[in-house]
Amino acid sequence: MPGIWVFGERRDQTLELLNAGKNAAKALETRLVAFTRERPSAEEFIAYGADEVLVLPQLAEDQPLESYVPVLAETARHEDPDVFFIAATARGKEIAARLATRLETGLCSGCSGFGFDQEKKLLRMERMVFGGAAMQSLICTTRPQIATIPPRTFEPAAVQTGRKGTVRELQSTPSSAVKVIKRSPKAKEAVNITEAKIVVCVGRGMNNKEDVDLARQLADVLGGEVGCTRPIAEELHWLPEEVYLGISGKKVKPDLYIGLGVSGQIQHVTGIRDSKVLLAVNRDENAPIFEAADYGIVGDLYQVVPKLIEELKTALKV
Repeated sequence: MPGIWVFGERRDQTLELLNAGKNAAKALETRLVAFTRERPSAEEFIAYGADEVLVLPQLAEDQPLESYVPVLAETARHEDPDVFFIAATARGKEIAARLATRLETGLCSGCSGFGFDQEKKLLRMERMVFGGAAMQSLICTTRPQIATIPPRTFEPAAVQTGRKGTVRELQSTPSSAVKVIKRSPKAKEAVNITEAKIVVCVGRGMNNKEDVDLARQLADVLGGEVGCTRPIAEELHWLPEEVYLGISGKKVKPDLYIGLGVSGQIQHVTGIRDSKVLLAVNRDENAPIFEAADYGIVGDLYQVVPKLIEELKTALKV
């Protein structure tokens, strides 16, 4: 049965995909179908826009999430969906690749937007290439069209009162040759930077590791979090990799982003381009960051930031 299918590893990812899938389903004049691993969330997903929710069978303790690939592939062969959106987490990307191989269809990884070929009833998928310097447009002519969508690319779907839909439990048994021997949660060194409403980002314009405290003071006044560019995390190790922003790091969508000594290479800008307001502080008036910034201050961050902190404390009565 044709439709737009969405699969997210977590609830919030599924809600984002439901928002993306809603427009696709309307344009292609088809249904919106969501997958869930928990039966209680099925009715919730219907309220957020799904016409049908397919409940996946429970995994055994020693089975990884990728064990769902045979179940998803079997269901897709039987029901022939038009499009399959999968959240681009590390596991989601692996599931999508395996699924595309089993179904002998194409896959658009890192899809950041889409349009429609109304005549052929196909999705035109868009993604950034060459480190974010260009946008590529793809159309997959085999079924289903599969795309992985990075978390936070779309806003979560809004709840719709009075919606009705169907819930169906899948009976196939998940299986995988891979067995989980032990689970050891990774100790996080930082907060989830992607959830921050205000981000103060440290770049190579900062001279010493101890000076990162200046960025923390500014973030504390604003109630924000501190992020960084790739060299700060991977080369200098001043901050943990969990807060590195960029095309191969975290993608953020804060209400306010402040870049301190950030040059603004495209690989970094790709991860922050969705910020509602972007402020840059850099002593180089020709720094690329100013091309992306809504507001820019040309000056030495060691002079500018203390003044910003002082003014903000007065204005916010901190």
